[in-house]
Formats: sequence, structure tokens, C-alpha cells
Amino acid sequence: MRLSKPRVEMMEQSDWDKEQNQIMNRNFPDLVPPNIHKTIIHHTKLMKRWMVFANHVLNKSSLPGREREMAILRTGWLCRAGYEWAHHVEIGKREGLTQEEIEAIKHGPDAQVWSAVDRSLLRAVEELLNDCFISDDTWNTLSQKFNQQQLMDIVFAVGNYNLVSMALNTFGVQLEEGYVNEV
Repeated sequence: MRLSKPRVEMMEQSDWDKEQNQIMNRNFPDLVPPNIHKTIIHHTKLMKRWMVFANHVLNKSSLPGREREMAILRTGWLCRAGYEWAHHVEIGKREGLTQEEIEAIKHGPDAQVWSAVDRSLLRAVEELLNDCFISDDTWNTLSQKFNQQQLMDIVFAVGNYNLVSMALNTFGVQLEEGYVNEV
């Protein structure tokens, strides 16, 4: 974690107003909301609108889960977002990433475990974060596997998780118990 304590404290359920309770109950009906959401709920209007987009990227994206998580993990690693990395390691495993692949994501597209398309996906993340643009070579390789909507979802996944990483790092959102910060 970049900060050892939060700049923006989490709000606990006992402090939520009616609208905040509705938002949290709609998005986390059977779960304790993660710390990121208990932090962002301070800005109710932002939370309400961001959740629509974030839910698309995480739950309704046209990308296969494995590839979506590769892009999110590489984004989190490059943004040095320990919270994001720790949460998505668990999600990535559920989506079929092996421990070897998770470790290789830290090293990027040149790790030996990757296929040409996987390598291009990780390269696309780097290009988007460094230049806000996917090069023709990378785009053409990705186009061999992904359709137009999936290619668009790659860009929006990286963009969303870049934004989320900025918020997590800057607000000082701390990991929940049981997660390990590797970044």
C-alpha cells in the first residue's frame, strides 16, 4: 500500500443514509461491501453512477474472464495499486489464471509463459497506460482473437482500473483482513 493509513476514511453501515444504504444493498445484497466501496460511498452521486460502469467492466464485459483479469492485474501492478492487485489475484484464480501466470503478469508481455495473443494483451495494457493508444501491431494481433466489442472492452477495462488504482492509491484505501499486499 502506498499509504499506511487512509486519507479518506471508510463509512460504516451505521453512518450510511437511506440512499447510501440502497446503493450498497443493491450492489452487495449478501456481502459486506469491500473497503473501496465503503470509501467511495462518501460521494453518493459518484458511487451511484460509477457502479453502473464498474459493473459492466467486471461482470458484463464481452471479454473472457481470464483475459479481463490479465488486463486488470497488469494495470494494477503497473499502477502500484496493492489493493487492486490483491483483490484481483483472487478473482483471476477463479477465472482460470494459474499461479505461474499471475507471477508472470508482474513481469509483463516478455515472460515465457504467454501465447502471442496473451503477450499482446499485456502489451496493450502497457501501451494504453504509457501512451493512451494501442499500436497497430498490438491491435492487429489482438484482432486475431477478439471481436470489436471485446477490443473496446479491453480499452475500457484498462481505463476503469487505471482510474480505480488512482483512487485507491490516493485515498489510501487499506486492504481487508486476509489479503496480502505484494505490490
